[in-house]
Amino acid sequence: MRNTFELIGVGSPIIDILAKVPDSFLERVGGDKGGMVLTDGDQIAQWIEDLPGRSSQAPGGSAGNTVFAAARMGLKTSFIGKTGSDQGGEFYRSELQKLGGDTSRFKTGCIANGRCLSLITPDGERTLRTDLGAAATLSPDEVSAADFAGAAHAHIEGYLLFNPDLMMQVLKSAKEANCRISLDLASFEVVKAAGDKLPDILNDYVDLVFANEEEAAAFHGSEAPFEEMAVHLGKYCELAVVKAGAKGAWLARGENVIFAPAVPGITAVDTTGAGDYWAAGFLSGWLRGKDLETCAAWGARLGAEIVQVVGAELPESTWEAILGDIM
Repeated sequence: MRNTFELIGVGSPIIDILAKVPDSFLERVGGDKGGMVLTDGDQIAQWIEDLPGRSSQAPGGSAGNTVFAAARMGLKTSFIGKTGSDQGGEFYRSELQKLGGDTSRFKTGCIANGRCLSLITPDGERTLRTDLGAAATLSPDEVSAADFAGAAHAHIEGYLLFNPDLMMQVLKSAKEANCRISLDLASFEVVKAAGDKLPDILNDYVDLVFANEEEAAAFHGSEAPFEEMAVHLGKYCELAVVKAGAKGAWLARGENVIFAPAVPGITAVDTTGAGDYWAAGFLSGWLRGKDLETCAAWGARLGAEIVQVVGAELPESTWEAILGDIM
């Protein structure tokens, strides 16, 4: 039986609120620069009111960014997550539908759609404060193997690890539906929160894991050479990818490691969505049977393009150039 969808994302369908701020503004929100901390809608609203400049909005969420970019790359996509019953939820679903994505797997909550305030400092780093809204009300009993029916590959965002029962139901359902599974570790806070459960999850359910250098170090237990961290992750699943921005990426299959260079000469203005887009490029090649070097090159290209704009959306002209160059 032929699959209906090549890629189905699983995560929180969040609307990104993007704002450039000075480093001093981060003192108001607290926490570690570059991390993600959950908060509530009232607090998000207050910070938005206090912003020193204008903000913009776009569909977001870790798995969401990957699915939207993969749809642009021509993959047949769908999404499992809970949107709000408000205009925000309608906006999110309609934006995916415009790209030819399937929206029938979305659940709809009775509260507002989730939002993520992405605070972009002059060094291009983004610090995230998230109100999950309706996405947080997705319960394990709302997810089953039927949601994954017809999908070849499920890409799951690591933020679900904050809700272990939901994550396990998602993983078990995807496996029951015979999906291949990739997991993006999402944040070093996620890795720390998952603790000693993460190795078993990777070993038992995950075929492909994506991590940035901070997430890989948190899993490893300390900073180490990138190749070493990739091999450590690769002990638990078929393929591990450790991404280090402009330094490149390391792909480990067991003890075998491939280095994948980044696109040279790129000046980052905002790292929002960089890892998500890298995953989208990689999966677009992976699901078309390309070799690892080609998959990584596609990932590097999408990652390089997205850091040159504010937010996780690329202009139409950029997509035309990407597709013309690599497809």
